[in-house]
Amino acid sequence: MTLNRRTFIGTGLATATLLSAPTVWGQAMPKVVVVGGGAGGATAARYISKDSGGAVEVTLVEANPIYTTCFFSNLYIGGFKEFGGLQHGYDKMAAGGVTVVNDLAIAVDRAARTVTLAGGQVLPYDRLILSPGIDFKDGSVPGWSAKTDAELMPHAYKAGPQTQLLKSMVEAMPPGGTFAMVAPPNPYRCPPGPYERISMIAHVLKHKNPTAKILVLDPKEKYSKQALFEEGWAKHYDGMVSWIGPEFGGGEVEVRPETMEIVVEGEVTKVDCCNVIPGQTAGKIAALAGVTDDSGWAPVHPDSMKSKADDNVFVLGDSSAQGDMPKSGFSANSQAKVAAMTVRAELTGSKAFPAKYSNTCWSLIAPDDGVKVGASYEPTPEKIASVDSFISATGEDAALRKATYEESLGWYAGITADMFG
Repeated sequence: MTLNRRTFIGTGLATATLLSAPTVWGQAMPKVVVVGGGAGGATAARYISKDSGGAVEVTLVEANPIYTTCFFSNLYIGGFKEFGGLQHGYDKMAAGGVTVVNDLAIAVDRAARTVTLAGGQVLPYDRLILSPGIDFKDGSVPGWSAKTDAELMPHAYKAGPQTQLLKSMVEAMPPGGTFAMVAPPNPYRCPPGPYERISMIAHVLKHKNPTAKILVLDPKEKYSKQALFEEGWAKHYDGMVSWIGPEFGGGEVEVRPETMEIVVEGEVTKVDCCNVIPGQTAGKIAALAGVTDDSGWAPVHPDSMKSKADDNVFVLGDSSAQGDMPKSGFSANSQAKVAAMTVRAELTGSKAFPAKYSNTCWSLIAPDDGVKVGASYEPTPEKIASVDSFISATGEDAALRKATYEESLGWYAGITADMFG
């Protein structure tokens, strides 16, 4: 099915139109606190409030009053999207009945069922939804720390000023200069993301700095949509992009931000711009809540997105360890609808339907050359499992690739409307 704004909002789980009117148990209105206002958290907050008909008190905690989507931020780097087009506010959500609190959650007391905010406020909850995205593993790239080095070698994997910084650095490279990316190990946010970013940077350099070179230093032996990206790089940016996998030292990279150098198997190379995407873990509040395991991610029950550590806590999106779904905005939005339905059913006595999930990840390689990968998923006792998948084929004609790109634009309009109202 081709996705546009209207059809996207109608996909996924059946919601309010299929539900009987809720009946609130007891006298006090049940309380739901959602931490994180991205694709998972914003969707969950809006759907619980909307589908309960106001019978559940929903509070969304998000530190940033304006949310900048990480998905589609590569298109900003490539010049295909304005930065303002990535930014979204919460006014419509607040007008729809969600209490939006712009603060940072710093503690969760699961026994008392409270969330403490940096400003001192303590929020009680009957159900807690955590969707805090990712944090970075310090030390995963020797020589680089998010606290001290991100202004010199940006990660740009939390969208906002970092995205703008990386774009400006690429555009300021000297003629014939070298751009390097240190790609992340699995698992990480948006598996095609680093390679779409390479495509977008190559597009910029092709027009502004055509003799520049791009090095991709990768600890992985393979990556999402590899054949499609390699075909696209050869077609559009021939000779510009060099991918260096673990066999040739891509997994043993040291960086020296102060001197703008990378060290691969002892060989020092001077570069002009370096994008370090480090190893990742669940957002910090998930660990503080005690719902992560030794992997750094938060295991959940596949049929509900409930934390395996606490039936009153749900973990969505990037932070969750759920099985086959990638850590993408589409995945988080899909998971949020399952969690919202479960929460609403438990708190109001309304009907819940069997969980189903879906995902599509689009990538732009060059103007009007879009590709995609995706799947449908169902819960099993062990995990969320892929049951039907698809991927763009190499050698597709230009009309199909253009249609795929245009489909992605419709999806972006649809998911942001679904998240923020």
